[in-house]
Amino acid sequence: MDQSKLQHGIIDDAQGIAYGSFMAAAAVVLLTHLGFVTGQTAGLAILISYTTGWGFAPVFFVINLPFYWLGYRRFGRVFVWKSFAAVALMSALVALLPRWLEFGAINPAVGAILFGTMTGSALLALFRHGASLGGVGVLALYVQDATGFRAGWVQLAFDALVFTAALFLRDWHLVAWSFLGAVVVNLVIAINHRRDRYVAT
Repeated sequence: MDQSKLQHGIIDDAQGIAYGSFMAAAAVVLLTHLGFVTGQTAGLAILISYTTGWGFAPVFFVINLPFYWLGYRRFGRVFVWKSFAAVALMSALVALLPRWLEFGAINPAVGAILFGTMTGSALLALFRHGASLGGVGVLALYVQDATGFRAGWVQLAFDALVFTAALFLRDWHLVAWSFLGAVVVNLVIAINHRRDRYVAT
């Protein structure tokens, strides 16, 4: 296939990043409403938010800052700027959405699946427009380049640490439902993402 046909324009990228950031923000609002956790950088930010009372939005934004240098070295300037825009927009929306979006009673299984599908959709949109929300993914690829240790194993190890920590901070059944949500996210990406066509982190 002609790779030139796969390139997105500025308007395409803007709407893709806006869509991905909005869907991810709504998913986080749903997740925290349910008291769940998740993996990757967002999961770490959520645990910090739960334990300190600090807002997710500023914690998530700050946590991602050190990873932009690695992103620049691994993917280049354009990727970093797009990712910075996505993280900043998502952080702002997470802070603002509770003013306009309110959830009632939600079955935990339905909530976990809904979170997973929303987050998977968000990440697919961002990947397809050359952006990312998670610094851990960038770190994993950097470690892979430097040591040969597979990026997927790095991310899996990080998620294992996050969920293990969650077991000491949250009720076990909340962590179990959270794990279901994380599985759904990864299934959505694994089934729908084309690594030969789009950049993923």
